Amino acid sequence: MSGVIERVKKHRDALRRRGMRPVQIWVPDTRRPGFAEECKRQSLLVKNDKQEKDVLEFLDEAADREGWEA
Repeated sequence: MSGVIERVKKHRDALRRRGMRPVQIWVPDTRRPGFAEECKRQSLLVKNDKQEKDVLEFLDEAADREGWEA
């Protein structure tokens, strides 16, 4: 097992030398019971919201999709 630990350490050290740093993020667990229902509930809350529509339109206009579409 120490071989694996050493390889991971070398890999992380190499990334750090290239100016990278590790970041840990926590995201919602999409497998959790009730997740889909909660998404639907929240979506319905903003379904006809003018501000939500404005924000989505702004994001759509501001998005740089060059090179991302097939």
